Amino acid sequence: MSAGTYTPRPGAAPLPRMIAAQTALETRMLLRNGEQLLLTVIIPALLLVLFSAVDIIDTGSGASVDFLAPGVLALAVMSTAFTGQAIATGFERRYGVLKRLGASPLPRWALMTAKTLSVLVTEVLQIALLTAIALALGWSPHGNPLSVALLLVLGTAAFSGLGLLMAGTLKAEATLAAANLVFLLLLVGGGILVPLDKFPDAVRSVLELLPVSALSGGLRDVLRHGAPMPWDQAGILAVWAVLGLGAAARFFRWE
Repeated sequence: MSAGTYTPRPGAAPLPRMIAAQTALETRMLLRNGEQLLLTVIIPALLLVLFSAVDIIDTGSGASVDFLAPGVLALAVMSTAFTGQAIATGFERRYGVLKRLGASPLPRWALMTAKTLSVLVTEVLQIALLTAIALALGWSPHGNPLSVALLLVLGTAAFSGLGLLMAGTLKAEATLAAANLVFLLLLVGGGILVPLDKFPDAVRSVLELLPVSALSGGLRDVLRHGAPMPWDQAGILAVWAVLGLGAAARFFRWE
């Protein structure tokens, strides 16, 4: 046996490998959390089935599922990237998990990158499941898949930034309450289940500037009407993404 066969080589793993390992860990933790699965998968699926099967809200001409499916996809993005991530990260911060991870060889920006990639992986699973349910209910999507993908990525960036901002500035209990409250308010007023034209004009003009309204409206334009890329809604999402991620990077507290 040659000398030096078992010579140790101390040092951190390559950065891409660390990010991939942390992403896999974050994804497993999210998928094992029953409360997170209720929020991110079961509630959107139940809403899609219930409001498609029962004529509760006037969604205009055509099948209800054609209106509801894009909105529920937007809800899935919001529930994972904003509500779920804000609550999970807030309690990780409270219990000192983030402080310890911040002292590891994994840079802090890489940890945030891994969390965002975990959100994207979860969203792929959500969207696949919700799309299958919607198709079974008679949904007939239209439009360019690339436009849909770009809107989903911009929506994820916007909600992820806002979720990290909330988790990094508020106490965990306050984050839990605020994230759930925002989820419920945007569920009603974000164009997900109730068309925005049901609101007064002054209120609607404000609601249309919200990220969930831009995402649900943009997805609906493409998937329901076969419209080209809705750059107005994409611009709103991009602005929210820049503001949210920038503020999160500036004000996030690790302890």
